[in-house]
Amino acid sequence: MSLNLLTKTELWVNNITLQNANLTVMADTTARVLGLEPGEVMVVDVRPHHITFDVLAKDDLQQENILGKEAELLEALAEIEGVHLEEDTYIHSNGILGQIAMDVEDTDAILNKVSAMTDEIRKNVMKRVIVFPTGFELQQGLIEDTNTPYICRMLEDAGYRTTVGEIMADDLADVVNKLEDALNRGFGLIITSGGVGAEDKDKTVEAICEIDQEAAAPYIVKFQKGTGRHVKDGVRIGVGTEGMSMIVSLPGPHDEVELAMPVLMRGLAEGWGKTQLAESLAAVLAEKWRKNCPHAHHHDMHKPSES
Repeated sequence: MSLNLLTKTELWVNNITLQNANLTVMADTTARVLGLEPGEVMVVDVRPHHITFDVLAKDDLQQENILGKEAELLEALAEIEGVHLEEDTYIHSNGILGQIAMDVEDTDAILNKVSAMTDEIRKNVMKRVIVFPTGFELQQGLIEDTNTPYICRMLEDAGYRTTVGEIMADDLADVVNKLEDALNRGFGLIITSGGVGAEDKDKTVEAICEIDQEAAAPYIVKFQKGTGRHVKDGVRIGVGTEGMSMIVSLPGPHDEVELAMPVLMRGLAEGWGKTQLAESLAAVLAEKWRKNCPHAHHHDMHKPSES
């Protein structure tokens, strides 16, 4: 199995002495032992009896490459010219890399146990949902928010724990900030309602694409850019992922939310990826546009755009 190393990626080697040692060689040796490429580990701190490595790899690190690898790494470092280890040299990490120092006899049993724990954590994270309303109409109390209670009720009936987020302004920076804060707070599912249209004030899909540059953002309907209030060339749905979390942008009109939510619930239950979920949401919403706007270009007439 693999482990996400976005946080707590430092390794401390204590009780080590260096004399004209090549730090690049030390970093690349550490990378090799951990199953990484040269350059994916760097030295970030050197002191008289202490050196700190930082794992830069943004992709997942295979757990079997770190579990119980302390002795192997120390042996490899000891072979480097200018590196001197003591009898009590040891490796420490506050993060998942701390498993490097585990004394393991049955590696497979530990890997299976950690895998089960990881799956349980993932399930718990995905059950934590935050729903963000959007728009100045709600901020100024001009209209009633019918979407948020509806979305929360459907999710809660399915066993999810929901939180209502602050109303998002029609501002890209505000939307991105609130989404990133929700990610940092450990919400596994982040939903926005509104802000997916073709007007300049609609920013939710763009915010998702800024956080996840490979977000799925298919068109529901396309317009001729610049006609009427349309400063964008169409209406899109956005679904992005970051770590264990998924971000979904739903439309603002309540009848469209009623169309979209059963699709979202099915996708969650069946574990759809972001592309399948976004395509399915766009398809059901495009059907409504097809009936109400027969001359527009619809989802099934154009390949979806991936942002």
